[in-house]
Amino acid sequence: MRKLKLISVVGKVASLVIAIAVSGCEFIRMKNEQAEASDTRKAVARVHNSFLYQDELVGIIPAGTLREDSVARVTVYINSWIRKQLVINEAMKNIDINEAEVERKVLDYRYSLIGYEYQNYYIKKNLDDSVSEREIQEYYKEGLDNFILKQNIIQGTFIKVPKEAPRTKRIKELMYSKKEKDITELRSYCLSFSAAYHLSDSSWIEFDKLVVNSPLAEIPNKIQFLRSYNFYETSDEEFLYFLKIDAYKISDNVSPLEFVKEDIKNIIINKRKVELARKLEDDVYENAAKSKVFEVFDQ
Repeated sequence: MRKLKLISVVGKVASLVIAIAVSGCEFIRMKNEQAEASDTRKAVARVHNSFLYQDELVGIIPAGTLREDSVARVTVYINSWIRKQLVINEAMKNIDINEAEVERKVLDYRYSLIGYEYQNYYIKKNLDDSVSEREIQEYYKEGLDNFILKQNIIQGTFIKVPKEAPRTKRIKELMYSKKEKDITELRSYCLSFSAAYHLSDSSWIEFDKLVVNSPLAEIPNKIQFLRSYNFYETSDEEFLYFLKIDAYKISDNVSPLEFVKEDIKNIIINKRKVELARKLEDDVYENAAKSKVFEVFDQ
């Protein structure tokens, strides 16, 4: 009997899914009318005196969803609704509920959802996400104390190659060469044979991230190491490791501008987003006040 009942429920849900998929637009058009005449709405589930109606399921099935997935999604939604209603009813029986406070929270949550969507739309439409070099430099200079390094960083080259790789004795020579053909050869070599590599450029990189999974990661005093070496070569059972340090900065010192440039750009853009959100709320309020679409009554 339980199996037959389950098949029956799934069949009903499948039929419901078809109805939603075919008539979704019609449901949306009729939703307000049905809300005013709930007795004409088709219920799909009940818990005590609370009903879940068919039109309330519109939108939970994305367009193009397979029928089997649609049935599963609707079934999960209905079961979730039932469970929540049962918990609400149990709560109402066992504790005193401040309905006014609940309604205020519901209103706040509704505002958060709708306001958030419109705020994102407004920001996306009005945001200028171009940040000039001058803005970045000014922000950096004005807030140097906010850009203290929490880790050691370097500019340099790091190469990890298997011991059986060819021409490993030439790697150091290529790492120090300034000739364009040697730079190209080193890059080609790394692409062909290295297990990991980072070639020297103007970018700064955290030393610990650069040498992770290598014997260099186990160096006990990395600050002393950076001060003592501009080239270091080591190995383990499987690999050879080559490190050339062009420049370094020690933790607890002010970060170079280049290392925090993207962070500063994101900070500036985020500040603009906050300002736009505030402007949106202020403009809406001021326009409404001028139009006298709201008023506060005497208490």
